[in-house]
Amino acid sequence: MAASKSDMQIVKIDEGAVNARILARESKADFRRVEAASIKVLARFTSAEGKRLFVRFFSTLQLNAHFISVIARTRLESADVAKVEEAIKSRIDGVATNLNQAIDGAEALFKANGITSAATYDTRPLEIEVGVISSTGRRYLELIAKLDQLMPLLQTLEIHEVINTQVLDQQRATLKRQVRDVANSARSLASGLRRRMNAMAAAAGSAARGQGAAGDAREGSEEHHNNGVVEESPEGAEAVASIEAEHLGEGARYESPADEPAPKAGDPD
Repeated sequence: MAASKSDMQIVKIDEGAVNARILARESKADFRRVEAASIKVLARFTSAEGKRLFVRFFSTLQLNAHFISVIARTRLESADVAKVEEAIKSRIDGVATNLNQAIDGAEALFKANGITSAATYDTRPLEIEVGVISSTGRRYLELIAKLDQLMPLLQTLEIHEVINTQVLDQQRATLKRQVRDVANSARSLASGLRRRMNAMAAAAGSAARGQGAAGDAREGSEEHHNNGVVEESPEGAEAVASIEAEHLGEGARYESPADEPAPKAGDPD
């Protein structure tokens, strides 16, 4: 009786536990307030680097990009928001160029050294359907996919001793940092716009309170001339409260939609 493939294996291999561990260690981004439509895409990553970058940074970048393009545009000048959007896209394009060059260089080394196949992973790929809500999110997803494509190529070159371990580690660390910095940059830019919005709301609220104080002073003067009889004006109080609610109430204080999740102890970057 012929032995099955599983019977012929001499080592135990992953059956999905690695992906479950990666997903379990990361906090889930909160999209409950995002009302944007999305294109559903089946994302697939095979490398450890691609999986972790996707899980840690893709959703948070999408939330920050949504805040910049949608929320900030309701309170700030559209031209200012457009500059921030362009800065993020330019950074993505720059990293994409670097990754394309690295992939082309690796493939050239494959050809020059007679290497016909790339190393593959025994761990199961991470396959998950994601909703892409913006062009920035789509570009970033493609960026992570490029890095995921490059990682086994570099590993193959190291196995064949075309490059040494030091070169492998340097290239891997540099490109991972560049992809990660795109998400960190988006977060920083979103925070800058958020501070401007909060400052505008606070200034408007102060002006509204100043108007209310002036009205109180006038009422005090009228009270003196009316022999101490104060006629309360509920309409005026409601008007001031309405102004303050508009500038200081719900939606005026803009909190961070997403922060970079901290790496868990014992988990590789």
